[in-house]
Amino acid sequence: MGRITNRGGIAKGEAEAMILDILEEGLGAADPFSSVKEALSGLAGYARSFGRIVVIGFGKASLGMALACEEALGDAISGGAIITPRGSIGGERPRGIEVLEGTHPIPSEMNLRSTERLLSISGGLSKGDLVITLISGGGSALFAYPAPGITLEDKGETTKLLLAAGATIRETNCVRKHISAVKGGQLARHIHPARVLGLILSDVVGDDLSSIASGPTSPDPSTYGDAWAILGRYRLIDRVPESVSRRIRMGLEGRIPDTPKPGDAIFEGVRNVIVANNMRALSAMAKRAESLGLRAMIATSYLEGEAREVGRVVGSIAKQIRYMGQPLGPPCAILFGGEPTVTLRGRGRGGRNQELALSTAISIAGLRNTWFASIGSDGIDGATDAAGAIVSGETFEEALGRGLDPMEFLEENNSHEILKELGCLIYTGPTGTNVNDLAILLVLE
Repeated sequence: MGRITNRGGIAKGEAEAMILDILEEGLGAADPFSSVKEALSGLAGYARSFGRIVVIGFGKASLGMALACEEALGDAISGGAIITPRGSIGGERPRGIEVLEGTHPIPSEMNLRSTERLLSISGGLSKGDLVITLISGGGSALFAYPAPGITLEDKGETTKLLLAAGATIRETNCVRKHISAVKGGQLARHIHPARVLGLILSDVVGDDLSSIASGPTSPDPSTYGDAWAILGRYRLIDRVPESVSRRIRMGLEGRIPDTPKPGDAIFEGVRNVIVANNMRALSAMAKRAESLGLRAMIATSYLEGEAREVGRVVGSIAKQIRYMGQPLGPPCAILFGGEPTVTLRGRGRGGRNQELALSTAISIAGLRNTWFASIGSDGIDGATDAAGAIVSGETFEEALGRGLDPMEFLEENNSHEILKELGCLIYTGPTGTNVNDLAILLVLE
Protein backbone atom coordinates (compact mmCIF):
# COMPACT_ATOMS: atom_id res chain seq x y z
CA MET A 1 0.00 0.00 0.00
CA GLY A 2 1.00 3.66 -0.01
CA ARG A 3 2.32 3.85 -3.54
CA ILE A 4 1.98 6.91 -5.77
CA THR A 5 0.62 5.57 -9.03
CA ASN A 6 1.61 8.42 -11.37
CA ARG A 7 5.22 8.98 -10.35
CA GLY A 8 6.39 8.98 -13.95
CA GLY A 9 4.19 11.94 -14.78
CA ILE A 10 5.10 14.19 -11.85
CA ALA A 11 8.66 13.20 -10.85
CA LYS A 12 10.17 15.70 -13.31
CA GLY A 13 13.47 15.90 -11.46
CA GLU A 14 15.40 14.91 -8.35
CA ALA A 15 13.44 17.24 -6.07
CA GLU A 16 10.03 15.84 -7.03
CA ALA A 17 11.37 12.29 -6.72
CA MET A 18 12.58 13.02 -3.18
CA ILE A 19 9.22 14.48 -2.19
CA LEU A 20 7.36 11.44 -3.50
CA ASP A 21 9.78 9.09 -1.70
CA ILE A 22 9.18 10.95 1.55
CA LEU A 23 5.40 10.92 1.15
CA GLU A 24 5.42 7.19 0.41
CA GLU A 25 7.46 6.60 3.56
CA GLY A 26 4.74 8.36 5.55
CA LEU A 27 2.01 6.27 3.96
CA GLY A 28 3.97 3.12 4.70
CA ALA A 29 4.28 4.05 8.37
CA ALA A 30 0.48 4.35 8.51
CA ASP A 31 -0.06 0.91 6.99
CA PRO A 32 -2.80 -0.72 9.08
CA PHE A 33 -1.44 -4.27 8.73
CA SER A 34 2.07 -3.52 9.97
CA SER A 35 0.80 -1.08 12.63
CA VAL A 36 -1.56 -3.62 14.19
CA LYS A 37 0.93 -6.46 13.87
CA GLU A 38 3.56 -4.39 15.68
CA ALA A 39 1.10 -3.45 18.43
CA LEU A 40 -0.04 -7.03 18.92
CA SER A 41 3.53 -8.30 19.15
CA GLY A 42 3.64 -6.68 22.58
CA LEU A 43 0.04 -7.54 23.49
CA ALA A 44 -0.24 -11.12 22.24
CA GLY A 45 0.33 -12.55 25.72
CA TYR A 46 -2.38 -10.30 27.15
CA ALA A 47 -4.81 -11.23 24.37
CA ARG A 48 -4.19 -14.96 24.66
CA SER A 49 -4.94 -14.92 28.39
CA PHE A 50 -8.68 -14.78 27.66
CA GLY A 51 -11.15 -17.57 26.94
CA ARG A 52 -12.78 -16.44 23.69
CA ILE A 53 -11.30 -13.75 21.46
CA VAL A 54 -13.74 -12.04 19.13
CA VAL A 55 -12.60 -9.45 16.57
CA ILE A 56 -14.87 -6.66 15.35
CA GLY A 57 -13.91 -3.57 13.37
CA PHE A 58 -15.12 -0.68 11.28
CA GLY A 59 -13.42 1.91 9.12
CA LYS A 60 -11.35 2.35 5.98
CA ALA A 61 -8.42 0.42 7.47
CA SER A 62 -10.38 -2.42 9.08
CA LEU A 63 -9.53 -5.04 6.45
CA GLY A 64 -5.77 -4.67 6.85
CA MET A 65 -6.15 -4.51 10.62
CA ALA A 66 -8.20 -7.73 10.66
CA LEU A 67 -5.61 -9.57 8.54
CA ALA A 68 -2.91 -8.50 11.00
CA CYS A 69 -4.98 -9.83 13.92
CA GLU A 70 -5.29 -13.23 12.25
CA GLU A 71 -1.58 -13.41 11.50
CA ALA A 72 -0.67 -12.45 15.09
CA LEU A 73 -3.25 -14.56 16.95
CA GLY A 74 -4.19 -17.30 14.50
CA ASP A 75 -6.60 -19.95 15.82
CA ALA A 76 -6.95 -18.14 19.14
CA ILE A 77 -9.58 -15.95 17.42
CA SER A 78 -13.06 -17.45 17.87
CA GLY A 79 -14.65 -15.33 15.12
CA GLY A 80 -15.70 -11.82 14.32
CA ALA A 81 -16.72 -9.35 11.63
CA ILE A 82 -15.59 -6.01 10.20
CA ILE A 83 -17.35 -3.30 8.20
CA THR A 84 -15.50 -1.77 5.24
CA PRO A 85 -16.59 0.85 2.69
CA ARG A 86 -18.69 -0.65 -0.10
CA GLY A 87 -16.59 -1.50 -3.14
CA SER A 88 -13.26 -1.41 -1.30
CA ILE A 89 -12.85 -5.16 -0.76
CA GLY A 90 -10.14 -6.71 -2.87
CA GLY A 91 -7.25 -9.12 -2.59
CA GLU A 92 -6.71 -11.20 0.55
CA ARG A 93 -9.56 -11.66 3.02
CA PRO A 94 -9.53 -12.93 6.60
CA ARG A 95 -10.25 -16.63 7.04
CA GLY A 96 -12.34 -16.52 10.20
CA ILE A 97 -13.53 -12.90 10.33
CA GLU A 98 -16.55 -11.91 8.26
CA VAL A 99 -16.14 -8.97 5.90
CA LEU A 100 -19.25 -6.79 5.71
CA GLU A 101 -19.86 -3.59 3.78
CA GLY A 102 -21.41 -0.20 4.40
CA THR A 103 -21.85 3.03 2.52
CA HIS A 104 -19.57 6.00 3.20
CA PRO A 105 -19.77 8.88 3.98
CA ILE A 106 -23.59 8.70 4.18
CA PRO A 107 -24.88 5.68 6.19
CA SER A 108 -27.63 3.51 4.69
CA GLU A 109 -29.68 0.45 5.58
CA MET A 110 -26.64 -1.61 4.61
CA ASN A 111 -24.73 0.01 7.48
CA LEU A 112 -27.54 -0.78 9.90
CA ARG A 113 -27.55 -4.46 8.94
CA SER A 114 -23.76 -4.70 9.20
CA THR A 115 -23.77 -2.93 12.57
CA GLU A 116 -26.46 -5.28 13.87
CA ARG A 117 -24.21 -8.20 12.93
CA LEU A 118 -21.27 -6.72 14.86
CA LEU A 119 -23.47 -6.11 17.88
CA SER A 120 -24.78 -9.69 17.82
CA ILE A 121 -21.23 -11.06 17.66
CA SER A 122 -19.88 -8.87 20.46
CA GLY A 123 -22.78 -9.16 22.92
CA GLY A 124 -23.55 -11.84 25.51
CA LEU A 125 -19.91 -12.63 26.33
CA SER A 126 -18.42 -13.23 29.77
CA LYS A 127 -15.78 -11.41 31.79
CA GLY A 128 -13.25 -14.02 30.71
CA ASP A 129 -13.69 -13.13 27.03
CA LEU A 130 -12.02 -10.42 24.95
CA VAL A 131 -13.38 -8.33 22.09
CA ILE A 132 -10.62 -6.81 19.97
CA THR A 133 -12.14 -3.70 18.42
CA LEU A 134 -10.45 -2.30 15.30
CA ILE A 135 -11.29 1.37 14.80
CA SER A 136 -10.17 3.64 11.96
CA GLY A 137 -11.23 6.66 9.92
CA GLY A 138 -14.66 6.34 8.35
CA GLY A 139 -15.82 4.19 11.25
CA SER A 140 -18.34 6.76 12.46
CA ALA A 141 -20.36 6.42 9.24
CA LEU A 142 -19.85 2.68 8.73
CA PHE A 143 -20.72 1.70 12.31
CA ALA A 144 -24.10 3.40 12.51
CA TYR A 145 -27.05 2.56 14.74
CA PRO A 146 -29.37 5.38 15.81
CA ALA A 147 -30.90 5.44 19.27
CA PRO A 148 -34.45 4.05 19.65
CA GLY A 149 -37.04 6.24 17.96
CA ILE A 150 -34.55 7.94 15.66
CA THR A 151 -34.07 7.05 12.00
CA LEU A 152 -31.00 7.31 9.83
CA GLU A 153 -32.74 10.11 7.98
CA ASP A 154 -33.32 11.99 11.25
CA LYS A 155 -29.66 11.65 12.17
CA GLY A 156 -28.50 12.70 8.71
CA GLU A 157 -30.76 15.76 8.68
CA THR A 158 -29.48 16.80 12.11
CA THR A 159 -25.87 16.52 10.95
CA LYS A 160 -26.57 18.62 7.85
CA LEU A 161 -28.28 21.34 9.89
CA LEU A 162 -25.41 21.52 12.38
CA LEU A 163 -22.71 21.76 9.72
CA ALA A 164 -24.68 24.32 7.68
CA ALA A 165 -25.09 26.42 10.83
CA GLY A 166 -21.32 26.50 11.37
CA ALA A 167 -21.05 24.00 14.24
CA THR A 168 -17.58 22.55 14.78
CA ILE A 169 -16.96 18.83 14.27
CA ARG A 170 -16.68 18.36 18.04
CA GLU A 171 -20.04 20.09 18.57
CA THR A 172 -21.59 18.01 15.80
CA ASN A 173 -20.19 14.80 17.28
CA CYS A 174 -21.52 15.73 20.72
CA VAL A 175 -25.07 15.85 19.36
CA ARG A 176 -24.60 12.72 17.25
CA LYS A 177 -23.33 10.70 20.22
CA HIS A 178 -26.52 11.47 22.09
CA ILE A 179 -28.78 10.25 19.27
CA SER A 180 -26.75 7.06 18.71
CA ALA A 181 -26.98 3.65 20.35
CA VAL A 182 -23.30 2.79 19.83
CA LYS A 183 -21.19 5.98 19.92
CA GLY A 184 -19.71 7.76 22.93
CA GLY A 185 -18.66 4.65 24.87
CA GLN A 186 -21.92 2.82 24.27
CA LEU A 187 -20.24 -0.02 22.38
CA ALA A 188 -18.11 -0.66 25.49
CA ARG A 189 -21.32 -0.71 27.53
CA HIS A 190 -22.79 -3.26 25.08
CA ILE A 191 -19.71 -5.51 25.28
CA HIS A 192 -19.45 -5.40 29.10
CA PRO A 193 -18.68 -7.57 31.09
CA ALA A 194 -16.31 -8.93 28.43
CA ARG A 195 -13.02 -7.06 28.12
CA VAL A 196 -12.19 -4.69 25.25
CA LEU A 197 -8.86 -4.19 23.50
CA GLY A 198 -9.35 -1.21 21.19
CA LEU A 199 -6.71 -0.96 18.45
CA ILE A 200 -7.15 2.48 16.95
CA LEU A 201 -5.76 4.11 13.84
CA SER A 202 -6.28 7.83 14.47
CA ASP A 203 -7.69 10.21 11.87
CA VAL A 204 -8.32 12.95 14.45
CA VAL A 205 -5.93 15.84 15.03
CA GLY A 206 -4.54 15.37 18.54
CA ASP A 207 -5.73 11.73 18.81
CA ASP A 208 -8.69 12.46 21.10
CA LEU A 209 -10.06 8.96 21.77
CA SER A 210 -13.56 10.28 22.38
CA SER A 211 -13.60 11.78 18.88
CA ILE A 212 -12.12 8.98 16.73
CA ALA A 213 -15.15 7.32 15.09
CA SER A 214 -17.13 9.19 17.79
CA GLY A 215 -15.45 7.19 20.57
CA PRO A 216 -17.44 3.92 20.70
CA THR A 217 -15.10 2.35 23.29
CA SER A 218 -14.06 5.54 25.09
CA PRO A 219 -15.65 7.51 27.94
CA ASP A 220 -17.74 10.44 26.73
CA PRO A 221 -17.26 13.63 28.76
CA SER A 222 -20.15 15.38 26.97
CA THR A 223 -23.73 15.31 28.23
CA TYR A 224 -27.31 15.71 27.04
CA GLY A 225 -27.07 19.21 28.50
CA ASP A 226 -24.13 19.97 26.22
CA ALA A 227 -26.02 18.63 23.21
CA TRP A 228 -29.08 20.74 24.06
CA ALA A 229 -26.91 23.84 24.51
CA ILE A 230 -25.34 23.31 21.09
CA LEU A 231 -28.74 23.05 19.40
CA GLY A 232 -29.79 26.21 21.21
CA ARG A 233 -26.60 28.07 20.31
CA TYR A 234 -27.26 27.50 16.61
CA ARG A 235 -31.04 28.00 16.95
CA LEU A 236 -31.78 24.46 15.84
CA ILE A 237 -33.99 23.16 18.66
CA ASP A 238 -37.12 23.72 16.58
CA ARG A 239 -35.48 22.82 13.26
CA VAL A 240 -34.01 19.38 13.94
CA PRO A 241 -36.36 16.38 13.57
CA GLU A 242 -38.81 16.16 16.45
CA SER A 243 -37.48 12.72 17.40
CA VAL A 244 -34.03 14.24 17.99
CA SER A 245 -35.16 17.14 20.20
CA ARG A 246 -37.48 14.77 22.10
CA ARG A 247 -34.67 12.30 22.90
CA ILE A 248 -32.25 14.99 24.05
CA ARG A 249 -34.99 16.53 26.20
CA MET A 250 -35.65 13.09 27.74
CA GLY A 251 -31.95 12.86 28.55
CA LEU A 252 -32.02 16.29 30.15
CA GLU A 253 -34.91 15.15 32.34
CA GLY A 254 -33.03 12.00 33.38
CA ARG A 255 -35.57 9.67 31.79
CA ILE A 256 -32.89 7.86 29.76
CA PRO A 257 -29.25 7.19 30.71
CA ASP A 258 -26.51 9.44 29.40
CA THR A 259 -23.50 8.11 27.52
CA PRO A 260 -21.01 6.41 29.89
CA LYS A 261 -18.62 8.86 31.56
CA PRO A 262 -14.99 8.75 32.72
CA GLY A 263 -14.81 6.62 35.84
CA ASP A 264 -17.67 4.34 34.82
CA ALA A 265 -16.95 0.76 35.91
CA ILE A 266 -17.44 -0.56 32.37
CA PHE A 267 -14.13 1.04 31.35
CA GLU A 268 -12.15 -0.91 33.92
CA GLY A 269 -12.07 -3.71 31.37
CA VAL A 270 -11.24 -1.48 28.39
CA ARG A 271 -7.75 -0.95 27.01
CA ASN A 272 -7.46 1.47 24.05
CA VAL A 273 -4.21 1.66 22.08
CA ILE A 274 -3.34 4.11 19.27
CA VAL A 275 -1.48 1.91 16.76
CA ALA A 276 -0.85 4.59 14.12
CA ASN A 277 -1.39 8.31 13.81
CA ASN A 278 -0.23 11.38 11.95
CA MET A 279 2.86 11.84 14.11
CA ARG A 280 4.01 8.29 13.40
CA ALA A 281 3.81 9.02 9.68
CA LEU A 282 5.60 12.36 10.00
CA SER A 283 8.39 10.79 12.05
CA ALA A 284 8.97 8.21 9.32
CA MET A 285 8.98 10.99 6.73
CA ALA A 286 11.58 12.93 8.71
CA LYS A 287 13.90 9.93 8.88
CA ARG A 288 13.53 9.36 5.15
CA ALA A 289 14.29 13.01 4.43
CA GLU A 290 17.45 12.84 6.52
CA SER A 291 18.54 9.68 4.70
CA LEU A 292 18.31 11.70 1.47
CA GLY A 293 20.74 14.29 2.83
CA LEU A 294 18.15 16.85 3.91
CA ARG A 295 17.81 18.73 7.16
CA ALA A 296 14.36 17.78 8.41
CA MET A 297 11.92 19.25 10.91
CA ILE A 298 8.35 18.41 11.86
CA ALA A 299 6.60 21.78 12.05
CA THR A 300 3.31 20.41 13.40
CA SER A 301 0.91 17.49 13.37
CA TYR A 302 -1.91 19.89 14.37
CA LEU A 303 -2.28 21.75 11.06
CA GLU A 304 -5.78 23.23 10.93
CA GLY A 305 -7.54 26.28 9.51
CA GLU A 306 -8.71 27.42 6.07
CA ALA A 307 -6.54 25.73 3.44
CA ARG A 308 -6.04 28.96 1.49
CA GLU A 309 -4.82 30.74 4.63
CA VAL A 310 -2.59 27.84 5.63
CA GLY A 311 -1.01 28.10 2.18
CA ARG A 312 0.03 31.66 2.94
CA VAL A 313 1.67 30.52 6.17
CA VAL A 314 3.56 27.76 4.35
CA GLY A 315 4.70 30.34 1.82
CA SER A 316 5.96 32.62 4.59
CA ILE A 317 8.01 29.75 6.03
CA ALA A 318 9.48 29.06 2.59
CA LYS A 319 10.56 32.72 2.30
CA GLN A 320 12.07 32.66 5.80
CA ILE A 321 14.14 29.63 4.80
CA ARG A 322 15.20 31.07 1.46
CA TYR A 323 16.10 34.57 2.68
CA MET A 324 17.04 34.03 6.34
CA GLY A 325 18.07 30.36 6.62
CA GLN A 326 15.51 29.80 9.39
CA PRO A 327 14.23 27.60 10.98
CA LEU A 328 16.54 25.46 8.83
CA GLY A 329 18.83 26.32 5.98
CA PRO A 330 18.64 24.63 2.58
CA PRO A 331 18.64 21.80 1.70
CA CYS A 332 15.77 21.10 4.06
CA ALA A 333 12.36 19.50 4.38
CA ILE A 334 9.70 21.00 6.66
CA LEU A 335 6.90 18.52 7.41
CA PHE A 336 3.28 19.23 8.26
CA GLY A 337 0.36 17.05 9.26
CA GLY A 338 -3.21 17.67 10.27
CA GLU A 339 -6.46 18.53 8.53
CA PRO A 340 -7.15 21.99 7.09
CA THR A 341 -10.66 22.87 5.97
CA VAL A 342 -12.26 24.44 2.93
CA THR A 343 -15.22 26.80 3.12
CA LEU A 344 -16.92 26.69 -0.26
CA ARG A 345 -17.27 30.07 -1.90
CA GLY A 346 -17.27 29.05 -5.56
CA ARG A 347 -18.57 26.26 -7.75
CA GLY A 348 -15.36 24.43 -8.58
CA ARG A 349 -13.96 21.03 -7.64
CA GLY A 350 -11.10 20.18 -5.38
CA GLY A 351 -10.20 19.17 -1.86
CA ARG A 352 -8.35 20.61 1.08
CA ASN A 353 -4.96 19.28 -0.08
CA GLN A 354 -5.36 20.59 -3.61
CA GLU A 355 -6.58 23.98 -2.36
CA LEU A 356 -3.66 24.12 0.08
CA ALA A 357 -1.22 23.30 -2.73
CA LEU A 358 -2.72 25.94 -5.04
CA SER A 359 -2.63 28.61 -2.33
CA THR A 360 0.98 27.70 -1.55
CA ALA A 361 1.90 27.88 -5.24
CA ILE A 362 0.63 31.47 -5.29
CA SER A 363 2.53 32.30 -2.10
CA ILE A 364 5.88 30.83 -3.22
CA ALA A 365 5.69 32.20 -6.77
CA GLY A 366 9.18 33.08 -7.99
CA LEU A 367 11.07 31.32 -5.18
CA ARG A 368 13.84 29.27 -6.73
CA ASN A 369 14.38 25.61 -5.86
CA THR A 370 11.23 25.47 -3.72
CA TRP A 371 8.53 22.80 -3.82
CA PHE A 372 5.46 21.88 -1.79
CA ALA A 373 3.20 18.81 -1.77
CA SER A 374 0.19 17.76 0.29
CA ILE A 375 -1.90 14.57 0.19
CA GLY A 376 -4.73 12.94 2.08
CA SER A 377 -3.34 9.76 3.62
CA ASP A 378 -6.49 7.88 2.59
CA GLY A 379 -5.75 8.70 -1.06
CA ILE A 380 -8.95 10.69 -1.50
CA ASP A 381 -9.00 14.48 -1.51
CA GLY A 382 -12.48 15.97 -1.57
CA ALA A 383 -14.84 14.79 -4.27
CA THR A 384 -12.01 13.94 -6.65
CA ASP A 385 -9.90 10.91 -7.56
CA ALA A 386 -6.65 12.65 -6.60
CA ALA A 387 -4.86 12.33 -3.26
CA GLY A 388 -3.41 15.83 -3.45
CA ALA A 389 -0.89 17.81 -5.49
CA ILE A 390 2.72 18.96 -5.84
CA VAL A 391 3.69 22.52 -6.82
CA SER A 392 6.83 24.64 -7.04
CA GLY A 393 7.97 28.24 -7.16
CA GLU A 394 7.52 28.05 -10.94
CA THR A 395 3.92 26.78 -10.94
CA PHE A 396 2.33 30.24 -10.80
CA GLU A 397 4.22 31.56 -13.85
CA GLU A 398 3.60 28.34 -15.74
CA ALA A 399 -0.12 28.74 -15.18
CA LEU A 400 -0.09 32.35 -16.39
CA GLY A 401 1.83 31.23 -19.46
CA ARG A 402 -1.04 28.91 -20.31
CA GLY A 403 -3.62 31.62 -19.86
CA LEU A 404 -4.71 30.36 -16.43
CA ASP A 405 -5.03 32.70 -13.45
CA PRO A 406 -4.38 30.74 -10.22
CA MET A 407 -6.11 33.44 -8.15
CA GLU A 408 -9.35 33.03 -10.09
CA PHE A 409 -9.27 29.26 -9.67
CA LEU A 410 -8.62 29.63 -5.93
CA GLU A 411 -11.55 32.01 -5.53
CA GLU A 412 -13.83 29.49 -7.26
CA ASN A 413 -12.54 26.57 -5.12
CA ASN A 414 -11.54 25.04 -8.45
CA SER A 415 -8.08 23.78 -7.54
CA HIS A 416 -8.62 20.39 -9.19
CA GLU A 417 -9.10 21.78 -12.69
CA ILE A 418 -6.04 24.00 -12.78
CA LEU A 419 -3.73 21.53 -11.04
CA LYS A 420 -4.85 18.78 -13.39
CA GLU A 421 -4.17 21.01 -16.39
CA LEU A 422 -0.69 21.75 -15.04
CA GLY A 423 0.08 18.06 -14.35
CA CYS A 424 0.45 18.65 -10.60
CA LEU A 425 -2.01 16.10 -9.22
CA ILE A 426 -0.81 13.14 -7.13
CA TYR A 427 -2.71 9.85 -7.39
CA THR A 428 -2.51 6.86 -5.04
CA GLY A 429 -5.99 5.36 -5.21
CA PRO A 430 -7.58 4.32 -1.88
CA THR A 431 -4.70 3.51 0.47
CA GLY A 432 -6.66 1.52 3.06
CA THR A 433 -5.52 3.83 5.85
CA ASN A 434 -6.27 7.31 7.18
CA VAL A 435 -4.07 9.37 9.51
CA ASN A 436 -5.09 12.84 8.26
CA ASP A 437 -3.05 14.78 5.71
CA LEU A 438 0.69 14.70 5.03
CA ALA A 439 2.57 17.68 3.58
CA ILE A 440 6.17 18.61 2.83
CA LEU A 441 7.92 21.87 2.01
CA LEU A 442 11.23 21.22 0.24
CA VAL A 443 13.81 23.97 -0.21
CA LEU A 444 17.09 23.18 -1.95
CA GLU A 445 20.21 25.31 -2.32
